[in-house]
Amino acid sequence: MSSKAQVPATPPESVLVVEDDRGHRELLTEELTEAGYAVTAVASAEDAARVLAQQAFSLVVSDLRLPGADGFQVLQEARARVPAPGFIMLTGFGTIDQAVAALKAGADDFLTKPVDLDHLRLAADRVTEARRLKDEVRRYREVLAQADGFHGMQGRSPAMLQLFDLIRRIAAADGSVLITGESGTGKELVARALHAESERAGGPFVAINCAGIPEALLESELLGHVAGAFSGAKGARRGLFTEADGGTLFLDEIAEMPVAMQSKLLRLLQDGRVRPVGANEEIATDVRIVAATHQDLQAHIADGRFREDLYYRLETFRIEIPPLRERGDDIERLALQFLRQQALARDLPERRLSPEALRALVRYPFPGNVRELASLMERAATLAAGEVIETRDLPERVFEALAEDPGGTTGDRAEGATPVPGMGDDGQWPTLEERERDYIRRVLEHVDGNKQRAARILGIGRKTLYRKLGESDPS
Repeated sequence: MSSKAQVPATPPESVLVVEDDRGHRELLTEELTEAGYAVTAVASAEDAARVLAQQAFSLVVSDLRLPGADGFQVLQEARARVPAPGFIMLTGFGTIDQAVAALKAGADDFLTKPVDLDHLRLAADRVTEARRLKDEVRRYREVLAQADGFHGMQGRSPAMLQLFDLIRRIAAADGSVLITGESGTGKELVARALHAESERAGGPFVAINCAGIPEALLESELLGHVAGAFSGAKGARRGLFTEADGGTLFLDEIAEMPVAMQSKLLRLLQDGRVRPVGANEEIATDVRIVAATHQDLQAHIADGRFREDLYYRLETFRIEIPPLRERGDDIERLALQFLRQQALARDLPERRLSPEALRALVRYPFPGNVRELASLMERAATLAAGEVIETRDLPERVFEALAEDPGGTTGDRAEGATPVPGMGDDGQWPTLEERERDYIRRVLEHVDGNKQRAARILGIGRKTLYRKLGESDPS
């Protein structure tokens, strides 16, 4: 008897063949078996549904024309499995319209009969390999999500743990969601987590910044247009609502959406149908809307800049993201994570924070939130002379915290604590508007008055920046 350990053989990929013609069914079974697959063959969509409910398959090869229900019914049954198998549709009546319909419905490939057996093998190998890689990526993402926070979001503070729990609960529903919070808190990350945790995770996630699209183009971008709908529309174009069909559409900076477009959005939310610009027909869509803003929509409603009925429609569920200054030890955790990322991305030695630098970060109010912390760590990793980041490697606005409060302790943010930078002599906190105005001024000084760069750093639209500055947009 050999003393060598026996390595278990990898089980063959399983394939379900659905074909009502007996001769063709046997031919497909023989060919795929010779190619190394474990084949189960049935003659109808009803038998396919029964077998799919009992066994997991890597691939389904189904004829389009079947007695009773057709191959599209088999495709629907296959897509309902978790994880869904790959799918190849076969037909003796191949047309471009059928191919497009099958692929849009979720098929991975489309072959016409009589099937070229070499093409069948190649298609089966390609589809099963793609499925295997997709499953590996899914498992890898699950491992990363467990080891690296929650869908890319780091946090162990009570505020963040509550946020993660709220995301999980809201993801189970399908109503619209309004995400609010200060600029830089990670609203798109929350939107992506909602999508990933929902039953729509297998569908597309499409994002648009409403402040970044000129008003004249926003309707076409969202709804699409037909050829000749307006000057320059040489061909038809699918809108983002159609692109997001079956998934999630993330509308960032929703407060910047023009009122006229808000009316169209409200009707779309009510009817679930899209009319592209210049079209006569409407298109049914199945999209979950997630909107986000750092602005006060109630104030916008009061001055007529935002529709109240749309606000309540979007706010079926609401998620308020906590600012970084309320997240305690998360500041240190995030800072070290950003430093590791800089070290890996730029082949730098991994820096660490001196106690004084860490104390300055913890006591700094972070008006720019997580985005600002990431920028600070990029700067510090670049400028630090050694492996330890000192307060001199941080911007003046940050280490001013220690200058005003040298005896402060890490994490000391309790009511009645020593004032932090920006507090008046009488110990009164500045208003958020004052803090925001001061931060905008500092950013503008940093970019030598370049408002386009400042708006990008602040994470707001240029029009929003001009409004906050009390200036009119020259464009």
